[in-house]
Amino acid sequence: MNVIEVNKVLSNKTRMDILKWLKNPEKEFPPHKELGHFDFGVCGQFIYEKSGLSQSTISNYLSQLQNVGLITPTRIGKWTYFKRNEEQIAAFLKEIHKEL
Repeated sequence: MNVIEVNKVLSNKTRMDILKWLKNPEKEFPPHKELGHFDFGVCGQFIYEKSGLSQSTISNYLSQLQNVGLITPTRIGKWTYFKRNEEQIAAFLKEIHKEL
């Protein structure tokens, strides 16, 4: 894990907000009518709508979070769902604790 790269990604308030929102999706997002659950995460469209930013900006932010392993995508039909990667987040926190 590259702690510096993860820190760069986390240095943006909206990217941090996305991780916070994904921590408790039932509270932060409307129910998924198609699936009826959040087992695969949150539809990217809901994240975009909640953020108030452009779709391209949110897409870029989600890619950055995915590239450092903090979220995982699942494609279902034409939609992509995003979920926190709790193992990777725990590894990052452990590494930070070890280094500092």
